[in-house]
Amino acid sequence: MSDTYQHLDVAIIEELRVVMGDNFSLLVDTFVSDSALRITGIYEAVTAATPESIRRAAHGFKGSASNMGAVRLAALCNELEQMGLAGGSDGAAALADDIAAAYAVVEKELTALR
Repeated sequence: MSDTYQHLDVAIIEELRVVMGDNFSLLVDTFVSDSALRITGIYEAVTAATPESIRRAAHGFKGSASNMGAVRLAALCNELEQMGLAGGSDGAAALADDIAAAYAVVEKELTALR
């Protein structure tokens, strides 16, 4: 595996491959299907403009992104989570768009690794 991935931590991916073995593809598929729901949840929370729901939605996606080595995606989710913790929602829609865009890259990169 090369180091040319924009949004993935190669060391984490390699570790997941070793730990998961033949089930690595299933892990990727599960992450991809779960992520679609998480992004929808983020947009719903942002539309509702309730900081606590924004925080919760971002926190959940941050954890799964981090576990998959999607460092940029996790960082963006952390930024949105911190916004919710601070009680704000200004700029949340743009950040949700950034999260969706980062996820699109992650999905493409992970799918290529299956």
